Amino acid sequence: MYYRRKILFATLEVFGGTLSHTKLQKVLFLVTRKQQNKSFDFVPYKFGSFSFQANQDLTILTKKGLISSQTSGDASDWVLESRDNYFQTLKKEDQAAIKQTVKEVEGLSQKELVKYTYQKYPFFAINSQIAEELLTAEEMSKVKAQRKTTEELAFFTIGYEGISLEKYLNKLIINNVKLLCDVRKNALSMKYGFSKNQLKNACEGIGIKYVHIPELGIHSEKRTHLNTMNDYKKLFDEYEKTALVENKDQLHKILDLTHEYQRIAITCFERVPCMCHRSRVANALKKLPAWNIKQRDL
Repeated sequence: MYYRRKILFATLEVFGGTLSHTKLQKVLFLVTRKQQNKSFDFVPYKFGSFSFQANQDLTILTKKGLISSQTSGDASDWVLESRDNYFQTLKKEDQAAIKQTVKEVEGLSQKELVKYTYQKYPFFAINSQIAEELLTAEEMSKVKAQRKTTEELAFFTIGYEGISLEKYLNKLIINNVKLLCDVRKNALSMKYGFSKNQLKNACEGIGIKYVHIPELGIHSEKRTHLNTMNDYKKLFDEYEKTALVENKDQLHKILDLTHEYQRIAITCFERVPCMCHRSRVANALKKLPAWNIKQRDL
């Protein structure tokens, strides 16, 4: 079993076996603030800190019958069904993180817990739909100060290799990206969160529009047997002479989208831009006569 899932079990266990969907997200968030190596990453979502990975894990564990989701009226709870003692299997520092969180939130209602996380970590309240109901004007000013407001024209490239969906999304948020253009031929991934619909839903949940431009992708069969930088160079050189020439209208589409949304990013898998065809897309954009936009790799 993944260690992070033991953290989920142990947290529910220590909190009596039942926590509301919202409360478990907030408790997990506070637990991870105390971990040197965080079990889950979080993004500022509709009701504050939210981990897509934790939510996915809970869904999987529910299908396995180890946790259940029970709804009564407007309330939805995660209920621990497993009788194994996972808390005792954790590292001492993680046991301490959960125990400290129990003391930290003791006696707080769900609304008070949400408010507490907003007050202590205002960045995670920037997309909240209820922040203004819970916080004072002074506290809201601290939240608003966390949001990047620059509207200067900017173009970014970003890969998701080696990072979680949450860290990826936070990079977009911090740079005030308004539109994400997926330039993969097939927007599928074995990595959670990065298949087309998952990524689209996650982006739109934090106020970033998503579009898929498969015409600018490279067929997967052409990516086999890439072992050296020279292999990549040959592939991308061919790509420049074929797909980028044949789909020049898609480059102009990105130019138009950049002017419409002001700050956009193109994305693919590879972490290092020179190992990814998105770098050639960026170079081709620079050659457009009307292109005078700052570019940066995230």
